[in-house]
Amino acid sequence: MSSPKGTNLTKDVIYIDVDDEITAMIDKVRASDKKIIALVLPKRATVLQSIVNMKLLKRAAIEAKKNLVLITSESGLMPLAGSVGMHVAKSLNSRPEIPDGPERVSFKIETADDEDDDGNQTMIDKDKTVGELSGVVAPTDEDDEDAIELDDEDQSEGQKGAADDSKFKKGANKKFKIPNFNKFRVLLILGVVGVLLLGMVGYAAVAVWPRAKITIKTDSTSVDSSVVLTLKIGSDAKLDTEKAIIPAQTQEVKKTAEQQVPATGQVNNGEKASGSVEMTAQDCDSPISTPSDVSAGSGISAGGNTYITQKKASFSPTSVSGGCVYFKSGSISIVAQSGGAKFNTDSTTFTVAGRSGVTATGSASGGTDNITKIVTQADIDAAKQKITAQDTLPIKQELKSALIGRGLYAMDATFNTGTPETKLSAEANTPAENVTVTQVIAYTMHGVSQDDIEKIVAKSVEKKIDAEKQTITNYGLDDAVLSAQGVNAGGASVSMQTTVVAGTELNAETIKKQVAGKKAGGAKEIIEANPGVTSVVVEYSPFWVGSIPKKTDKITVIIQEPKAVSADEESSP
Repeated sequence: MSSPKGTNLTKDVIYIDVDDEITAMIDKVRASDKKIIALVLPKRATVLQSIVNMKLLKRAAIEAKKNLVLITSESGLMPLAGSVGMHVAKSLNSRPEIPDGPERVSFKIETADDEDDDGNQTMIDKDKTVGELSGVVAPTDEDDEDAIELDDEDQSEGQKGAADDSKFKKGANKKFKIPNFNKFRVLLILGVVGVLLLGMVGYAAVAVWPRAKITIKTDSTSVDSSVVLTLKIGSDAKLDTEKAIIPAQTQEVKKTAEQQVPATGQVNNGEKASGSVEMTAQDCDSPISTPSDVSAGSGISAGGNTYITQKKASFSPTSVSGGCVYFKSGSISIVAQSGGAKFNTDSTTFTVAGRSGVTATGSASGGTDNITKIVTQADIDAAKQKITAQDTLPIKQELKSALIGRGLYAMDATFNTGTPETKLSAEANTPAENVTVTQVIAYTMHGVSQDDIEKIVAKSVEKKIDAEKQTITNYGLDDAVLSAQGVNAGGASVSMQTTVVAGTELNAETIKKQVAGKKAGGAKEIIEANPGVTSVVVEYSPFWVGSIPKKTDKITVIIQEPKAVSADEESSP
């Protein structure tokens, strides 16, 4: 835990707990925003009795650019602190200093004297090497080539010097070196990797990268088709290509949508203010007539608030002035139209609904506030609008997939949203914090037989193609543009525009199998043998490929579509 900072802008005092680990101490040092940190250690601070922990603490202080002082009097920590250069003080008021490090024990090697054959001691010549003293002849420069060489990784700094001075001859006519197995291992691994990479590249160059693209032009023509289809639902519906009537089937799916919005309305259920007023009127016409009574239940207003009279107001003349007669009623009780403190008012003037010549003066009090949230019709409409705005594209796709699964051509333009079944968690003008609107909606889409739609398309273009030489190879249904003219329970009316291709029918998969593994010339001969083919272009990639790959998935066949003829143009036979 850290002591209060006080007013010292540069020094921080941090108290260390007995259970604190070295990581916790380092975190406290780094977290301090002061440059000088006094670390007060508890007794028996075992965590710092490790030289490793002491070094970690010192390094953390240096990295954090902090000047660290250990506050302790334990003698056991002094040598460790001194060994890492850590300042120590006995108390917060003592002067810090770096204690002495641990004393190093120096070992003095005593030299022993040798003895001669008579038992007399002789002094060892310290200028000679151990080999010379032992009678072994030192190797000459000529013998260096026969010496054992040790790898740098297998000898320490001290061993290197000893190896240089200790080269021994292994025989007069034998020379050898210890091989560097680490270098050999690296070269072996690099060689294996190189062979594998070379093999992979070779395999890719032969089996993966080669590609062939075959572009085929034919004498096919394409014409635009535009027809308005009448879809009929029911067992009695029959195909009529002349009138473009086609039997249809309906796919339906129901979805439940829910939206919740907060209630925005409010009603004041507080006490209604009540009071009394006196009404006045005047008549300056001749002859003078008494104003008619103001019936009970009439509304009077002041400051935008409306009050209801509780009894009839009858007028009596009170004075005459300037040719006018002034009339006045007795005291009339009033009650505020609804509860609320805003209806409390001191003496004020009121207007009387429907009586421009009559005014009232009085006051009302006793109104209190008790606000309650209520659901408004606008809240319900907002929730419905959110449901309507939800994306229906996934529902369209679901219906289309279901129709395709039934073997039908999906007329996605007939997508229709039915009338929703709506449930409310709270009705309008009822108390609630929010309102949840739940709707069950039926979505529908029509589908037709693929054969039926192709027959109607063929009928629409039969005068635009040469039926003796050409057949329809593509009805263009995948790219057809559909537009609903009307959708109802009995069917729909749909406008369809598409581009029909007529000419020689070629099967791309069959062509791939016929030309796989062949040269460009042979492939051209095979393809050009098909009637209606005008030209064939074979392209290889990459540049070293010289024939069409044997795998058909490496071959791309493009049968160029002809340019569409305008719907107003007719091709001559």
